[in-house]
Amino acid sequence: MTQGFGLSATARLALLQRLSKRKEEKGPAPGAARAFRELPGQRDMELIREAASALGLENPFFRPHEGVASATTRIGNREVINYGSYNYLGLNGDARVQAAAQAAIARHGVSASASRMVSGERPVHGELEAAIAAHYGVDAALAFVSGHATNVTVLGHLMGPRDLILQDAAIHNSAAEGARLSGARRIAFAHNDWRAAERELGAARRGARRALIVIEGHYSMDGDIPDLPRFIEMARRHDAWLMVDEAHGMGVVGATGHGIHEHCGVDAREVDIWMGTFSKTLSGCGGYIAGNADLVAWLKHSAPGFVYSVGMAPALAAAALESLRILAAEPERVARLQANSTLFLRLAKEAGLDTGTSAGFAIVPVIVGSSVGAARLSQALFDRGINVQPILYPAVPDSSARLRFFLSSEHTEAQIRQTVAALRAVMSGTQQAELAR
Repeated sequence: MTQGFGLSATARLALLQRLSKRKEEKGPAPGAARAFRELPGQRDMELIREAASALGLENPFFRPHEGVASATTRIGNREVINYGSYNYLGLNGDARVQAAAQAAIARHGVSASASRMVSGERPVHGELEAAIAAHYGVDAALAFVSGHATNVTVLGHLMGPRDLILQDAAIHNSAAEGARLSGARRIAFAHNDWRAAERELGAARRGARRALIVIEGHYSMDGDIPDLPRFIEMARRHDAWLMVDEAHGMGVVGATGHGIHEHCGVDAREVDIWMGTFSKTLSGCGGYIAGNADLVAWLKHSAPGFVYSVGMAPALAAAALESLRILAAEPERVARLQANSTLFLRLAKEAGLDTGTSAGFAIVPVIVGSSVGAARLSQALFDRGINVQPILYPAVPDSSARLRFFLSSEHTEAQIRQTVAALRAVMSGTQQAELAR
């Protein structure tokens, strides 16, 4: 089995024998089903599902939430402490945000019904873009219907085969896919290592027409942040553009939630391209690019993911705009979030848990060291009324399998202490040995 799922060689062999016997009992699949089963990764996925079933593990993914997922949520008609959503400032479900969305539906209906260029433009789109640009203090911004598609279409459209993209090894899939689509030469540097990035850029820049460095302002897997001034200096020295993905930084990093540039004391105009999403702090769905007016105008009239895509639903744009207004008016939400995250990180470290390189802003991983161990730990916590998702191979190496805790401003100190105590209890003594088996 791929990477062994944290099992010993003996246990792995026994499991493979059981799965092989099951497969023989099923018999061959018909033609079409057999062809679909040959799709890349399909067999691995099937093996993972069957292995989890054989080990008595529930599927922790796609659990339906029966209400607003905030610090708590209802799953299976049971209220649990929730660390599985990006509702960082508790604005998803806020009455003011809901009212803004409802007003937009009453005025414009549910859908934009067309590409904004054709006939899908609504006043709220421009208002949201102006507010995003003002948030960063840059010329302009452009809203896209999908956060993932924002990176894919912008990177795929902006760069080309004669260009160079230098990306952090932990960059989000959307940026990696956009870079691949562009046809540019792609070089990944060791995560958060600006010195490694400098070496790679210095060696490769001369042969490229244009160069772009892509980093995140707050990394979603590890919860750490980059040394932004170093990357700005590097970009200027090598005549490169710098793009920062702030999907998990907006409303989270910086004293008032303005992001990594506020945290580092840097003028946002020093970054050439800001990217972010509306689906986390801002309670909507979609993505944005903010920066230079010429860049934004060019994307607005030529980026395939904007020109040929339906516009963002007016209700989502209105929800994001109202969330952005609340963020500006109530910075105490950011302070509560950061205090909660700092407390969780401190207690986890005191409990001897491996939290990796987390900076303690909103994302704290607890690295378990095996996919089976992480899945079992997630299930054990769920049984205790705590919802947190495992990150398993192949999303991360099996030795880095983990639970990933997303904190919010709405978590209470009691909930955080209860969670870390449960983690310590489940991972201690014989239970820890059971998790790693």
